[in-house]
Amino acid sequence: MLVAAAICPCPPLLVPEVAAGAAPELEALRAASFDAVGVLAAARPDRLIVIGPAEQAGRGPHPQGAVGSFRGFGVELEVPLGAVSPGSPGSPGAERELPPSLTVGAWLLSRTEWADAPVEGLGVGEPLARDRCLPVGREIAASAERVALLVMGDGSACRSVKAPGYFDERAEGFDTAAARALGAADIAALRALDEELAFDLRASGRACWQVLAGAAEGAGLQGRLLREEAPYGVGYFAATWS
Repeated sequence: MLVAAAICPCPPLLVPEVAAGAAPELEALRAASFDAVGVLAAARPDRLIVIGPAEQAGRGPHPQGAVGSFRGFGVELEVPLGAVSPGSPGSPGAERELPPSLTVGAWLLSRTEWADAPVEGLGVGEPLARDRCLPVGREIAASAERVALLVMGDGSACRSVKAPGYFDERAEGFDTAAARALGAADIAALRALDEELAFDLRASGRACWQVLAGAAEGAGLQGRLLREEAPYGVGYFAATWS
């Protein structure tokens, strides 16, 4: 059963070494993300799963110990998913590199007080249909007595003319609805997010949020929005469900 969730944005710029001189611009968002992850540890889960959008090569499960890298962003920094004991053999599949979203999630976990619960990753295709997202979430929630999720993903990338997807007048409304749903733990509102609109607006978090909606069915969790901003024309949210 799902006992807690943290919703965090996944831009590599969240990592100060990647952001370099721009690091102070995301300091408040970074702090809110750390606070969100802290709620997961307090829930004492038996199993933690980090979910994030992924391209084809990064989709599917990633075991504890799998490593992600920020080399593609010009920084020689690697981070493993969860704790890795020195000298211990790697888990099957650990040689497959984490996608960027899960790498950011692993970085957040590595810098937060964390429990000893097993950690796994799941890369989700951004186009995954709602009707497939919800059953994935239900299956995850049923996998252990106390499940926690770290859900990575961004809102629209069309909030300004300098945004990655240029300006789209529909973007702000989409992000407002998503932020409201995430902050209120509103499962029905997350389920109702428009897949085609999310794709048009390059909202990478839509599928992951709908996996969360499936996992949270019947859990009775309360939500709290910790941060909402769009500094680079991309919607970023940090929230907790507990």
